[in-house]
Amino acid sequence: MFSLNGMNALVTGASGGIGSAIAHALASQGARLALSGSNAAKLRAFRDELNETYAHEHDGHVEITCDLGNQTQVEELIPAMLDTLGSVDILVNNAGITRDNLGMRMKDDEWDQVIRINLEAAFRLMRAAAKPMMKARFGRIINITSVVGATGNPGQMNYCAAKAGLTGMTKAFAQEVASRGITANCVAPGFIRTAMTSALDEKQQAAINGRIPMGRMGEGAEIGAAVAFLASREAAYVTGETLHVNGGMAML
Repeated sequence: MFSLNGMNALVTGASGGIGSAIAHALASQGARLALSGSNAAKLRAFRDELNETYAHEHDGHVEITCDLGNQTQVEELIPAMLDTLGSVDILVNNAGITRDNLGMRMKDDEWDQVIRINLEAAFRLMRAAAKPMMKARFGRIINITSVVGATGNPGQMNYCAAKAGLTGMTKAFAQEVASRGITANCVAPGFIRTAMTSALDEKQQAAINGRIPMGRMGEGAEIGAAVAFLASREAAYVTGETLHVNGGMAML
């Protein structure tokens, strides 16, 4: 169940904490990956790690460097994947940045950068992936949002707006392409254990865990598992949905 054999997947922000966990989950189920990010050396090393860990019958995973803040590079990403792998069956828009500030102090560039990378780039990649997916009459689009896109969070007006926008955009797209065998869904993580959260001191981590009924942060692999399900053929009747993975912190 949930085999992704024969499917090609593009994962943005693939070498980051959650991105790498998603990549591992998809690769472990048999998908061939195009790993995207802005750090070429980091991507190359991660590609080598995946190729060593998951020995499948395909020719190996590939990396495609892309700065999601650069519109030209974003527009070239899907064509580059098609040239390299031949199809795009799964698109995971995972990459994102934060530029936190209180709303009344937020600078225009702090707003613009977050919207451009977290929301606009996802739109451009969804639009570009739609044509080959419609031709194949199959596609899986999974957008990584956040619990704060539903609940809000002080100091993150830009990030919350981008993640809430991503949810609405996914629902609209899901309705447009459902008849062509394409699904579009979101996975909304809560607090996940990453290098960033691990850098918090014990008191800060305890305060976060106190807000979560399960009493702990999530693991990247738990996000990866949710993405792997939505990417599967078995999830064909699930579209326009947001799967919240937050340990009960927000029961939406």
